[in-house]
Amino acid sequence: MGGLRGDPRGWWERGRALTAANPLVVDVGIALFVQCAMTMPFVVPRAAGAPPATWGAYGLSTLTALPLVWRRRAPVAVLFAVLAANALYVLAVDGPGQPLPYTGLVVVYTIAALSPARKRLVTGGVLLVAVPVGVWLNTRSARELTFSVFVFAAAYVLGRLTDARQRANRVEAEQAAARERARIAREMHDILSHAVSLMIVQAEAGPVAVRAAPERAEAAFDAISATGRDAMTQLRRMLGVLREGAEESEGRDAAPRAPQPGLAELPGLLERVRSGGLDVMYGTAGAVRPVSDVIGATVFRIVQEALTNTLRHADARTVSVRLTYGDDDLGVVVTDDGRGPQPASRTGGGGHGLIGVRERAAVHGGTAVVGAGPDGRGFEVRVRIPVPDAAEVAR
Repeated sequence: MGGLRGDPRGWWERGRALTAANPLVVDVGIALFVQCAMTMPFVVPRAAGAPPATWGAYGLSTLTALPLVWRRRAPVAVLFAVLAANALYVLAVDGPGQPLPYTGLVVVYTIAALSPARKRLVTGGVLLVAVPVGVWLNTRSARELTFSVFVFAAAYVLGRLTDARQRANRVEAEQAAARERARIAREMHDILSHAVSLMIVQAEAGPVAVRAAPERAEAAFDAISATGRDAMTQLRRMLGVLREGAEESEGRDAAPRAPQPGLAELPGLLERVRSGGLDVMYGTAGAVRPVSDVIGATVFRIVQEALTNTLRHADARTVSVRLTYGDDDLGVVVTDDGRGPQPASRTGGGGHGLIGVRERAAVHGGTAVVGAGPDGRGFEVRVRIPVPDAAEVAR
């Protein structure tokens, strides 16, 4: 209980979730709030000679606020009900007046925010008649007419602005969801494609090794097992992140998020590729310095995809991975001695991995170029990613 009392943000989030799941709760609250505002003229001291504040008049004022409970489901019908109730109040009783047409403003705002253009047009036509008639039944003054036109127009404009903001939020949410789906697709592709490619290479080499060098066959099977376990670990990690997002959206406590692989995991990645029979060379140039976890994960995935591409398509014997630390960027070059660029028909026409390499670089404002290696031999993936200096990373 003490934790709940000390967590006002938690209460606020729970309240938002409750109102989002139960719009009727909001509408009942608005109706009660409007009724409270309309009660003020009945309880404050009244000037001598003013109309009496009777229970009958108060009951009719409640009748004008009650339809607001259904304002979302039938806004135009509620508008007519409110207008009829207000007309009955003016014609049947001589009760206290209201400083503002609260119920009418709420309904006009609702129609402007939630209703299609046809219903908004009907509402405009009704108000063109109802507002002058209401002024004529009350004070018959140009001042009241001007004020009424202004407040109803303001309610309508506010409703349209709310609709525009909600539409923009929905578009932004859809774009964010699309970006997240693309990110997850890249991660899944990189993990599965790399693991399956390594396992295929090892499995194909296994029968040959069994006959020629049994000890190599055992190493190949160990490599297949290790690659599969590593892929399962990364998939579980990703699914845990997705589950964490679902738990956060439902208000439940989430499990700690495991870190993404980064530059520290590159040697292990290269060793797994070596175990498949590919000679992998690794080197760095420039002053090696720390990079952010996000950039480290991006570099890891880019190298992983480049090596997977080599394993699947290049028929190469050697591949080199080189990281170049510049003053304000990090260069990644992966070059093999294989067959070089292949037509799409010979590589399955997918190309999703190399597209993912470009997308990952572009996220950080970087560039990626893929094509033939030096002197037109082999295949090369060349990426440049801007990185902050070491002091910025430390902060």
